[in-house]
Amino acid sequence: MGIAKLKDSWNPEDQTFWLEEGKKRANRNLWISVFALMLAFVVWQIWSVTAVRLNDIGFAFSQSELFTLAALPGLVGATLRIFFTFMPAIVGGKNWTVISTAALLLPAIGIGFAVQNPDTSFMTMALLAALCGIGGGNFSSSMANISTFYPKEKKGTANGINAGLGNLGVSLVQFVTPMIIFVPWLGLLIGSGQKLPDGTEVYLQNAAFVWVIPIIVVTIAAAFGMDNLPGTKQSLRQQADMFKEKHTWIMSWLYTMCFGSFIGYSAAFPLLIKTEFPESNAVALAFLGPLVGAAIRPVGGWISDKVGSGALVTFYDIILLIAATIGVLYFLDAKDLVGFVSMFIVLFFATGVANGSTFRMIPFIFVGKKARLAAPVLGFTAAIAAYGAFLIPKVFGWSITNYGSANIALYLFLAYYAISLIVCWYYYSRKNAEIKC
Repeated sequence: MGIAKLKDSWNPEDQTFWLEEGKKRANRNLWISVFALMLAFVVWQIWSVTAVRLNDIGFAFSQSELFTLAALPGLVGATLRIFFTFMPAIVGGKNWTVISTAALLLPAIGIGFAVQNPDTSFMTMALLAALCGIGGGNFSSSMANISTFYPKEKKGTANGINAGLGNLGVSLVQFVTPMIIFVPWLGLLIGSGQKLPDGTEVYLQNAAFVWVIPIIVVTIAAAFGMDNLPGTKQSLRQQADMFKEKHTWIMSWLYTMCFGSFIGYSAAFPLLIKTEFPESNAVALAFLGPLVGAAIRPVGGWISDKVGSGALVTFYDIILLIAATIGVLYFLDAKDLVGFVSMFIVLFFATGVANGSTFRMIPFIFVGKKARLAAPVLGFTAAIAAYGAFLIPKVFGWSITNYGSANIALYLFLAYYAISLIVCWYYYSRKNAEIKC
């Protein structure tokens, strides 16, 4: 079955088609999508580690302004996700991947120049932080696109791989940045170094410029290696039917519980460590949390496929989420850095598993005549959840500013998780649940 056949139809549920043509094409599109999404998350979370260093090199931003810079990409990214959700079905999955990946060059190049001048205004920095939201928006379009390539029984694993490995961009940028800013030959190519308070020279522009070439390479790979699937285009009006479905909103609540936490904690964790434990050098360990959360996400989807219930996996995982949050609170009060970081890593682990299991639930909720809504619902729930990237850093900032610690914020998150446990149990995981998924 050749390329000409692809132009006519795409039916991954047909076993013959899947084995002869579909599987190979789907996997190729998946792996290009993974790298595109990874870079999207890198750009989205550049500020989570760059903001930590700004005042050290001569900027004079307040604590609230720094948390705002870390949070703004989340606000914009979440809002863009609402619109990006619909784009693969309107213009084609390949086409939109090329456009949205190339757009990452705007903030990557802009930040590289802006951080070299301590006189750069907060408003300029805020605009560049907002442009990083393009990376956040790309997640919804990527998930809506990749979901259509796979048969139903493989969607959990495929979505988990795409999202999980894509999410690794968060830990990648938090791991690479603390090292790459000390590499002079890269920084000196475009600009000069900056001085830390102890006299050490750094090149903060490297945190952004280092991603420019990879973005260009992946954009080209998407242009020549991905496909626009036939028969998957839908108008905005057709996709908007999902807003009438109550399970769209219930799953948005549950996905915000896990992914909103993952991306919000990722954005806030470096600043949180620096604020709560100012005498430590543990900010360099912040990448571990997102790394664990992203790496375990495909496992969450895979386990759900194996046990035949994403809802059951999600239910028990929320219990772990609650326990880990209590642990974070305990070690924060005890001023125990090791315990605090360790419990946060468990927290990231729990969000990662639930990220995979909740996304596996959606294709099993929207079946039959509603199956066409599964892809836009995946994108929309991801859009709503992404507001966690804005809200969580802002709530932490509010809690620290007004109460002197992050405790109040963590109590609020704990209450949200408790409600999520009840919602998951009532609608999806109890014996007589409305939908067993």
